[in-house]
Amino acid sequence: MSLVKYNNNSISAVTSTGLATGSLVPIKTLTASSSATLSFVDGSDGVVLDSTYPIYKFSFINMHPASNDIPFQFQVNASGQTGFNETITSTAFDAYHAENGSAAALRYLTGSDQAQGTGYQNLSTGTNGNDESQSGELWLYGISSTTFVKHFMSRFQDTHSSYTTDQYVAGYINTTSAIDEVSFKYSTGNIDSGKIKLYGIKDS
Repeated sequence: MSLVKYNNNSISAVTSTGLATGSLVPIKTLTASSSATLSFVDGSDGVVLDSTYPIYKFSFINMHPASNDIPFQFQVNASGQTGFNETITSTAFDAYHAENGSAAALRYLTGSDQAQGTGYQNLSTGTNGNDESQSGELWLYGISSTTFVKHFMSRFQDTHSSYTTDQYVAGYINTTSAIDEVSFKYSTGNIDSGKIKLYGIKDS
């Protein structure tokens, strides 16, 4: 019987996120308080959204809407553009399970995808109740490229009417222009509370 040995130096250089130590760089935290939108703009108030990092990660902590059953969304502006209306093609699915075990399913979310749409992209279907919120992550890739379209992926965990909902969204922003602004909001009403943290991920 052979004994498998691991290189301890390699293991110790990996964090719990699977990234090498120092690869994940905090950039900016925005905190909602009855906010219509939370936006990250390159070069504004310490925000970096340029070629400094090949990947940008947004973390969402206990996002809570002012209204019930309202999708949480994002959109972007290409460099020099306004209006947060870039063209997006996306796909979305989720898995849910009731607290009492009465229902569970895996489903495609036809109401959350876009086919060359210019609206805000749904990241989650919303929460319902004062004690409910949603948390998750959004990853943007190669946003400074002027050759390729821009890919994104997200995953959200919602507490919704005594259900747990695990939601996945992915797609591309169909522009070869650099992206330098990202906006978040609920489809209706304000962001009652929650934090959004922006990180840059260094090249290896």
